[in-house]
Amino acid sequence: MPGALDGVTVLDFSRVLAGPYATMMLADLGATVVKIERAGVGDETRAWGPPFDATGTSTYFTSVNRNKSSLAVDLRDPAQLAELRERVATADVIVENFRAGAMERLGLGYDDVRAIRPDVVYCSITGFGSGAGAGLPGFDLLVQAVGGLMSITGTHPGDPTKTGVALVDVVTGLHATTGILAALFHRARTGEGQRIEVNLLSSLLSALVNQASGFVGAGVVPGIIGNAHPSIAPYETFATADRPLVVAVGTDGQFRAFAQAIGRPELADDERFRTNTQRVAHRAELNAIVGPVLAAASADDWFGRMTANDVPAGPINTISEAFAFAESLGLGPVVDVDGSPQVASPLTLSATPVRYRSRPPHLGEAVTGRPT
Repeated sequence: MPGALDGVTVLDFSRVLAGPYATMMLADLGATVVKIERAGVGDETRAWGPPFDATGTSTYFTSVNRNKSSLAVDLRDPAQLAELRERVATADVIVENFRAGAMERLGLGYDDVRAIRPDVVYCSITGFGSGAGAGLPGFDLLVQAVGGLMSITGTHPGDPTKTGVALVDVVTGLHATTGILAALFHRARTGEGQRIEVNLLSSLLSALVNQASGFVGAGVVPGIIGNAHPSIAPYETFATADRPLVVAVGTDGQFRAFAQAIGRPELADDERFRTNTQRVAHRAELNAIVGPVLAAASADDWFGRMTANDVPAGPINTISEAFAFAESLGLGPVVDVDGSPQVASPLTLSATPVRYRSRPPHLGEAVTGRPT
């Protein structure tokens, strides 16, 4: 089957995570992606390890660079830079995340590229936008801090914590992908290209969803409440006889089922707990009742009981256990790509499925049968 983006050529000037994640998604959908890398060095993440895979390649790099060719270029060499500008004429999409002004100095800024390829879709990814924050370095941890995410993440007030993965980069990459696809659709209708700008800070503020809306719409500045939810209860972790269990009750009907599952059906008719608003107001009292009950059995035991009663709940798995769980559900979470184990794409398309055509490239490596 053809890929949804067959025939689309992407020049990927981005490094590290947000941009490469976006371009890998485009590549999975069929686009021909040529990764432009610094000669002799390559993407910084090539050296970010351990861990390394069986070939000695950084698994950080392999996580976001399959289905791509690599073109090693010395951007200080006028001849190589001239060849790169010629290559721009064949590109449908340009993705870059250089510091402000860097692409312009190379003669590869949006206006430069548009003069060569008028219908180009040009996506710039920055940390803090192209205005007053253009000169600020953008790193995921930094944006988690200044963007407010760490202020609501942690076990207790005074202990702000980053997420366990570079979530802001991933969210920004998803936003970049969405913008690129929208621009390609617009171009297909009108023949007109355009520039897309995505930045880490704005992406994070958007991804704060209800927490951000609570501030914007009601002036509420949230703080750290651990694994509890500010607006839903019970929606947090509880200790069991062996390991923590997450209970994610989102409706009054689910709470009734939860009360039944733990052998305390009367809780559903208790005036303190009959509605979600009442349960949030009496969270401490509810937890004081529920906690000892859940502590009497194992997390897997409760998982079975909750699932049988249609209650959203489950143990806190390790990464290994999470993959095993996904495998047990038939989700096929791991694929082999030319001997390189890869996390499968989460996308399932009936007519234009994602394809795993090539493992992440070595520096300067072309993919056989694909233009580089």
